[in-house]
Amino acid sequence: MHVNLSNVLVRVAGRRPDAVAVRFGGDELTFDQLVTISRQFSAFLDSVGIEPGDRVGIYASNRLESLPLLVGTWMAGAIAVPYNLSVPRGPLRHAVEDSDPALIVVADTEVELIQDVCDGLRGADRILAVGPSAATAGANWTWHDVTTMPEREEVVPRLDDDEALLMYTSGSTGTPKGVRQTHRTSGAAIEATIDTFGLTADDSALVCTPLFHVGGLQLISLPVLLAGGSVTLMAKWDPISWVDLARRWTPTYVALVPTMAIDVANRMSGTDPALLSSVRICAVGGSGLPEGPLRRFRDATGIGSVINIYGQTEQNGLAACERLGENPLPVCLGRPLEQVVQWRLVDPTTQERVPDGSEEIGEYQVRGDAVTPGYWRRPDANAERFVDGWFRTGDLMRVRPDGQLEYVERIDDMIISGGENVYPQMVENYLASSPDVAEVAVIGTPHERWVEQVTAIIVASHDGVTVADIASFCQQHPDLRGLSRPRRIEMVPSLPRTGNNKINKPELKRMFR
Repeated sequence: MHVNLSNVLVRVAGRRPDAVAVRFGGDELTFDQLVTISRQFSAFLDSVGIEPGDRVGIYASNRLESLPLLVGTWMAGAIAVPYNLSVPRGPLRHAVEDSDPALIVVADTEVELIQDVCDGLRGADRILAVGPSAATAGANWTWHDVTTMPEREEVVPRLDDDEALLMYTSGSTGTPKGVRQTHRTSGAAIEATIDTFGLTADDSALVCTPLFHVGGLQLISLPVLLAGGSVTLMAKWDPISWVDLARRWTPTYVALVPTMAIDVANRMSGTDPALLSSVRICAVGGSGLPEGPLRRFRDATGIGSVINIYGQTEQNGLAACERLGENPLPVCLGRPLEQVVQWRLVDPTTQERVPDGSEEIGEYQVRGDAVTPGYWRRPDANAERFVDGWFRTGDLMRVRPDGQLEYVERIDDMIISGGENVYPQMVENYLASSPDVAEVAVIGTPHERWVEQVTAIIVASHDGVTVADIASFCQQHPDLRGLSRPRRIEMVPSLPRTGNNKINKPELKRMFR
């Protein structure tokens, strides 16, 4: 079947040409302008010899040009490769070398970095710079070369299985892998998100997560745009700026990782509530948001519609979520989007399927329209992560009595202490209920008797909190005893984060090994 996601946006623009599609800073693009610039970028790519199936790299933070770059790449039949700005030089070079882009779009401030990191690679010799200093950045072309091109009306047809995107995993536990996202898998995930949240042209999104992650792109930006709504992009995360923009533009849909919600709650503490009453969907994903920080966030913002969501790069964004209004508090992952994924739970040790009706913990495995067909040029990774057509997510879950999924832990993060399984996220949730705790991460560290011990890394909510205070809280909490009790407690001023503002547990394990 011939399908190209850019055609969907062209049809939306035909219905709503003068409506605002994208905002950034003080600038705006209507849908008609978005399509025009996308067609100019497609024409530019054609003029410099980009063929259908070629990769176009993008190394730039959220900006006004971000979405025209993406859509224009699709119009040309090429594959967009948004590189992660937060990874070190080694993984970045690997991603560029592995994807072998025919051209890289680079923010003007990062051209020298890309030329240095990618020295000797094809992409380093074909750079298009974007930004106010593009003309002096030392690139081959500038955005002026794009916007002076005549529009290319043709949209190159693509098949269902043709890649639309390659998104590289963070590589925190190994070499980054390029996740293949086809026009079909991305389209299915976007359609399911629109359907699940009832998105329409009346919706608007405030996007504070980077578009090189599915959370920023396929969870929120593309569904809102393809429903005919508007998207306001932030260049980088700042809790006060986020509140200010939410007050100004009254979004109906926002998406955060738990750290961001905690940032807002902490920064707004002691001030009048922001009263962001326009928000009807506040999706929180990446890990669970404990009840204590959740209540502080709700008090600080007035947002009552906070729901847990679950998705992976390999599942093209949203794959399971709580339904709006279903639970009084976000207490679980909700239910899978069964219109695009089939799922099962499998015992990670025996590989036997967890029986229906059981509350046993198992690995969540999926297959379906929204699931990647595999990794780019990695048959070894495909053999490891796919079993008889099922994708092994590496996430441990169980089914609650009400039929909703409850996230337990990443298989890699599970602590085995004294031969017993301890699930760090559960311990984190208990610790987060302490008024002395602003943020917490729990990891396993070596222990001469127990092999691994539960270690709590604590950011205090106020001055004067000591290790003894946290230990006393644990002694009094009924769920923080036995092997779940943190035997090691470390106080830190802040927790390391990934580029998507998740807590960087691999880094913590290196710090406290």
